[in-house]
Amino acid sequence: MKNLLSLDIPDTTNSCVIRIADTSIYGEMIPASCLQLDITPPGFTTAYSYTNLTPGFVVNLTACDILLQTANCDTIKNPIVDGVYVVRYSVSPNDKVYVEYNHLRTTAILKKFEKLLCCLDVEACAPQGLLKERLREVQELYTMLKAAKSAVEFCHQPSRGMAIYHYVDGKLDKLLCGCGCQTC
Repeated sequence: MKNLLSLDIPDTTNSCVIRIADTSIYGEMIPASCLQLDITPPGFTTAYSYTNLTPGFVVNLTACDILLQTANCDTIKNPIVDGVYVVRYSVSPNDKVYVEYNHLRTTAILKKFEKLLCCLDVEACAPQGLLKERLREVQELYTMLKAAKSAVEFCHQPSRGMAIYHYVDGKLDKLLCGCGCQTC
């Protein structure tokens, strides 16, 4: 059996970490060697390569780890921005045995959803009137965010996914402003 490479890149609300887990199935007869994880952040053309890996790894990478932050790494942890990250994982021979993903990071926008839901002050009863309307709008926007992730990660249409992301982000900002949870 040959190596079947796979990664899991879960959504997280930790803005300072991107978590990547190896979910590969490795063949017993083919040893996995020269493991390499390449991450290209949004707006960059050069990947950061991470090679200190063993099969079954789980890494929590910071902005310093992927070179988005180059100063004060011992004292300050900068947030990792939302956007499309190209993540490639390979084993020897690395040019032939690899898997590559477009990953839409949504941490900042998920935090906006949480802030908005707190601001809406939902109670343990059926919502009425304006609250019901706002909750319906929030659900629609959340579904659209899922559509953005699908466009990037499954349909291989990163531009379309980012357009949807930006639309949802703008609508959330307006809802937060109307709720009094954000300066407008």
